[in-house]
Amino acid sequence: MARKLFGTDGVRGTANIHPMTAEMALRIGAAVGRYFRRDGGRAVHRVVIGKDTRLSGYMFENALTAGLTSTGMNVLLLGPVPTPAVGLLTPSMRADLGVMISASHNPASDNGIKFFGPDGFKLSDEVEIEIERLIENGVEPAAAQNIGRAKRIDDGRFRYVERVKSTFPSGMRLNGIKVVIDCANGAAYRAAPEVLWELGADVIPVGVAPDGRNINQNCGSTHPRVAAETVISHGADLGICLDGDADRVILIDETGQVADGDQFMALLAARWAEEGRLNGNALVATVMSNLGLERFLEARGLRLERTNVGDRYVVERMRAGGFNLGGEQSGHIVMTDYATTGDGLMAGLQFLAEMVRTGLPASQLAQNFERVPQLLQNVRYRDGQAPLEAASVQGVIADAEARLVGKGRLLIRKSGTEPLIRVMAECEDEALLAEVVDRIVEAVKEAV
Repeated sequence: MARKLFGTDGVRGTANIHPMTAEMALRIGAAVGRYFRRDGGRAVHRVVIGKDTRLSGYMFENALTAGLTSTGMNVLLLGPVPTPAVGLLTPSMRADLGVMISASHNPASDNGIKFFGPDGFKLSDEVEIEIERLIENGVEPAAAQNIGRAKRIDDGRFRYVERVKSTFPSGMRLNGIKVVIDCANGAAYRAAPEVLWELGADVIPVGVAPDGRNINQNCGSTHPRVAAETVISHGADLGICLDGDADRVILIDETGQVADGDQFMALLAARWAEEGRLNGNALVATVMSNLGLERFLEARGLRLERTNVGDRYVVERMRAGGFNLGGEQSGHIVMTDYATTGDGLMAGLQFLAEMVRTGLPASQLAQNFERVPQLLQNVRYRDGQAPLEAASVQGVIADAEARLVGKGRLLIRKSGTEPLIRVMAECEDEALLAEVVDRIVEAVKEAV
């Protein structure tokens, strides 16, 4: 059975349009409640729910709570917290399930629902398929005397803040370092500035005035321009840009130049390998990571293990191979020594620790390899359309692949979080790169 509701990172879409409706959230809540309460005999079953700052979060929080309590789950409501906080607090609070209501880097009109198992890791494809089957078939509610309770947890953010601070080297301080932190008007708008200030940094916050509608709006990891301008205008040493749920990070050096997740992973992999703490001498990243990263690692006797796009696939490979460092070019940095999922703030602290340890400016730490020219373009399509199945599109793709043999690589895929076809290519010949991508994009547009 193929998944219909779940994408690469839970269920996601436009609020109040299928599948992101209150009715569907109620059914999803009942289904996951039933799945994680299968024993039926244990008296206490808990689920923790966090959310970002989207206006629709109130609606989905209530609908999920109703579905979960109807199956006998006790719900602990964390309020606005980063996604990694849910991954942390699920096992910490001995919960059977963790839920994060967020559409990550998407606009405020979207929302999503992500799930964590009792170990704090995201659910596997197999579990999601079973949950979808329960959603389709419906579940029996609990008996009246077994209905669950719901209550607010006031210290969730503080627990997360202390955990993040504990990952920073003991005895090290950020005194004298000026940091711009862009919280995308999202889930970390309070936690991130608090952590940096408590560690001694001079903090310049950006994107810390959420109103329910401005999450990721011209700010955050997908829109780093304002943060870059703030770094320059304030003479800051570093800019840290989070996304709406703070599970990814993009860095900005003191000159205003942006560094993506590939550059950051290169720094950490090399440093950890020097210290003998890079498990398996390998970094796990997706097919989207730049070829330059792979060459950088090979030159140091390290491996790049590639996975499908999606941080949970990175984590699955890390767990299967015993690796402890992985991530995505988009800024998900997964360090399983510290967390069960990507944590943008935690990653930012590791970069700051390198600045303190080496005494080097961010510009010397954030550009570790020469990128192979890479071009990515997106084409939006409507529900029910399948442009990649068109013979005309397949013909253009086949021609592009033939032209890139020995010169680069091509990756074309449907986004798992938005109705987009992503066309990405890498090639040393930038003219050829632009030509093949443009031709494929035009072919896809004609097919939609």
